[in-house]
Amino acid sequence: MSEDRLSQSGLTSQVGLVIGKLSSKLDRGFIFDLVPTPSNDAGEPACSLLETTKDDNKRKGSKSKSQLACDSSSLNIDSDWVAEHARQVSRMLVGGMKIIGVYVWVSDSAFKNSTITLLPVQGGGRAGIVCCLQISLSSSIRPCDFKMGRVLSSLQAFRCTYNFKLRLPITHESATNSQTMSSILRHAISVHAKELRDAKAMIDGNLVVGEELCTTDGMHEVELLLPFTKNSLVEASSQKDVAGVLVFGGSVCSYAYSNSKEPLMLAVADIKDDIIRSLKSRLDIICDEADEDPDPIDNDGKESRLEKLPEKPVSRLVLNSLRKTCFLTFPRRVFVPWLAGTFICDYLQPTETVEVLKEHCVELMSMEAPTDPSKYLQPEVEAPSLITESFWDVTVPNHFASGSSLDKSRQVDMSVESSRRTNQPFNFNVFAAVCFLVLAIVVGLVIVRQK
Repeated sequence: MSEDRLSQSGLTSQVGLVIGKLSSKLDRGFIFDLVPTPSNDAGEPACSLLETTKDDNKRKGSKSKSQLACDSSSLNIDSDWVAEHARQVSRMLVGGMKIIGVYVWVSDSAFKNSTITLLPVQGGGRAGIVCCLQISLSSSIRPCDFKMGRVLSSLQAFRCTYNFKLRLPITHESATNSQTMSSILRHAISVHAKELRDAKAMIDGNLVVGEELCTTDGMHEVELLLPFTKNSLVEASSQKDVAGVLVFGGSVCSYAYSNSKEPLMLAVADIKDDIIRSLKSRLDIICDEADEDPDPIDNDGKESRLEKLPEKPVSRLVLNSLRKTCFLTFPRRVFVPWLAGTFICDYLQPTETVEVLKEHCVELMSMEAPTDPSKYLQPEVEAPSLITESFWDVTVPNHFASGSSLDKSRQVDMSVESSRRTNQPFNFNVFAAVCFLVLAIVVGLVIVRQK
């Protein structure tokens, strides 16, 4: 247990994240694990004890040296580093698992000498007493009952493979509208999140209705059914100022865990939330790598800038001025065994192996990842990718269907079409059909005359 680990570690102070779930339906909070925040890039701990000044110590001269040192210590926490740790750990959590707070392991006197604005869990020093606290910005700290139990082993597991295809128009370039790849994708994900909330769900082949509970064990398969919507491709291509269409589609594997006493609708909501968070996490990873080049790339720039184009991050391309083909591979999701048969996740770039996952698990989650690669779940075998094609490759459905292997390869295939539209005098397929029909009539007449 985390409490035993802290008691036996001999540490005077530690800060970390509380992984769990807050259930408003059951009016309970479940703690799955306590994950300590690692040292920062400079090797300094995330929290430390600071001694007070000598003048303050003289005022307590009647106390012993050990008691004086204990009472005069105050806790110092690197809040920025804890926040960064929380940001990275949140990417590794699946549906039904969240960071619900921050814990501090410190002596009672040092805790009282400190001013901490956010402290959901306090560790009580040598006694090993844990006090759960609930904090609201509009209310004072409220003590809650703390009970030990087998929380993780009682969770129900849900899995969903979600196929999607999103299309958003790319408008012509203007002084006030410079659309980058990342901004358009981020907007597309936000728009789709609203549509996903209205989706119906089937669990193990049965439609989820009302407040029914899950009565069976094992892995439960979830299928999401989205309502019919307008043809966004036709709607986008009919706009006057559109320069192209961004196509973002593929498959996302999602996991979620729910308490057996919670209704199935909450598990469905966790699956939907996990899908959207997974898409946002992949985009954030790409954008983090592109932060070294903060300026958007205008593809209509000078020749010297065009020569550097392949070395620039694709996520910062200005799409409404794009004239060249670009390719971007997105991270794929891999699931890592965690506690009591549950899984967390991480994301691998095309050039990375599972060895990277082991490093992330040790650094971010303070856990030893399996050495056997077969222990990892890799349902997303194909790496997500982004490709640019001509505008008409997408607006003509037959051409796009023949030239794309999106559905067959199960990869997240993102296509950006930014070529200028031209009015075609006729369709080549129609012309070929007419010629074939005329030829068939002529051949038929010749055969009839010979007879």
